[in-house]
Amino acid sequence: MRIVYLGSPQMAVPPLRALVEAGHEVVLAVTNPPSRRGRRSGPQPTAVGAAAAELGIPVSHDPDDILATDADLGVVVAFGRIIKPHVLAHLSMVNLHFSLLPRWRGAAPVERAILAGDDRTGVCVMDVEEGLDTGGVYASAEVDLSPGTSAHQLREQLVELGTTLLVQALSAPLGSPEPQAAEGVTYAEKLTAEDLHLDWERDAAALARVVAVGGAWTTVDGKRLKVLQARAANAEEGTYESVDAVEPPLPGELVDEVVSCGQGVLELQRVQPEGKAPMGAAAWLNGARLAPGTRLGT
Repeated sequence: MRIVYLGSPQMAVPPLRALVEAGHEVVLAVTNPPSRRGRRSGPQPTAVGAAAAELGIPVSHDPDDILATDADLGVVVAFGRIIKPHVLAHLSMVNLHFSLLPRWRGAAPVERAILAGDDRTGVCVMDVEEGLDTGGVYASAEVDLSPGTSAHQLREQLVELGTTLLVQALSAPLGSPEPQAAEGVTYAEKLTAEDLHLDWERDAAALARVVAVGGAWTTVDGKRLKVLQARAANAEEGTYESVDAVEPPLPGELVDEVVSCGQGVLELQRVQPEGKAPMGAAAWLNGARLAPGTRLGT
């Protein structure tokens, strides 16, 4: 099959390589333009752009270039841009989507599934329509989502599963897609800094899920502290059981590496203070020398 491939980040590279290895002819890769990754570096191609160049596939940054191809199908994986109707009218496309539709249509399905505490998620090969992830589903596969699974771990799992599903789906005529259910539709909005802010009034399990997504943050003495790794626990599991306190700790109160939450405690394991490198929580506390009763987020 002659394919146009649309994608940009690293998670879109394994499906591209797998399609080539399966014998499909990728006649064009459409990806975002090169961008700077640091202050001193020049513009760098996207992960898909670099992989396509290595595979000898022509690269474009303009979806309208698809109009000049004679491809049989477009394959979209984490493209992150709206494909205009006149391009879809020229070439039918399928999308490898990282949720079980109709749950989590939109930009951040992996992260929203973790934040919501879903106990299962999966991947879909779906028809691309003008609507946001509204197309019918050709094939799907599920995975269990365990507490503590990070967004990075889940992406790797879903990419592996989705790559296999995509190659299998394209090994035979696609047939007709199954329309999505009208019930259970949710939208995975792009994450904001506020989504990743640790509100210590919330329960510890919810805050652990924010940390698992990546980019969680709080403040201490007016400076930002990133929380890179943490686990939720009952108060009895933390150090509070050994604290001879007259009153229960307030949300955000820190004793050793344990922070009191609205319900339960969060044990900090790895953090990154503002302007410093990532480090273990114990090492941070040894250097920070915080006053007894210090509350994070104040």
